[in-house]
Amino acid sequence: MDAKRDHEQGRRPEQEQLRTRRSGGPRKAQEIFDATLDLLAAKGYEGLTVESVAQRSGVNKTTIYRWWPSKGALLGAALTGASRLDLTLPDTGSLRGDLEALLHTVLTLLTVPPAADIAVSALGAVTHSPELADHISEFFADRLAREQPVFDRAVARGELSADTDPMLLVDLLAGAAWLRVVLRRRPVEKDFVARAVRTVLDGALAAGD
Repeated sequence: MDAKRDHEQGRRPEQEQLRTRRSGGPRKAQEIFDATLDLLAAKGYEGLTVESVAQRSGVNKTTIYRWWPSKGALLGAALTGASRLDLTLPDTGSLRGDLEALLHTVLTLLTVPPAADIAVSALGAVTHSPELADHISEFFADRLAREQPVFDRAVARGELSADTDPMLLVDLLAGAAWLRVVLRRRPVEKDFVARAVRTVLDGALAAGD
């Protein structure tokens, strides 16, 4: 029975295994995750080490290495499992309202310290670390899975067709926020969220074109 269970667990999708590890990790997992994110914000990815995380969290580094064999794996787990980055799923009663709420969350992540320092440092380091890129992709896959009910409800209400690609909608909105805040370094106008969601859902052409 145990062998069969282990075999079935080994066949689980990668994201489900990640969730299992996150919930069944060290007893002080949140302290480890908080230390990891604090050090990332302060020192960047290059300055982040498992040893410094161990010192800051008070958890022996051998325990950390037992669960996360590299700092890339540790950071990926922290981004997905840290309570400070947890996603509160909106349920406004409409797709437009839910997307505006999600986009506000993204903008907060990119503009309000220390989350902004964490996001910019992590995503900026992806280009230099293929291993980290793999773990960052896990974070985005996990986040999209958490957001899926927004799109399921929209389909049930008749606001979206069943073949709509949720990832494309999320990428268009989050990408607009990322470009505006991080790359263009332009201020975010009060109506930015409403305009971005309206453009994605309704298009940019004038009525009748």
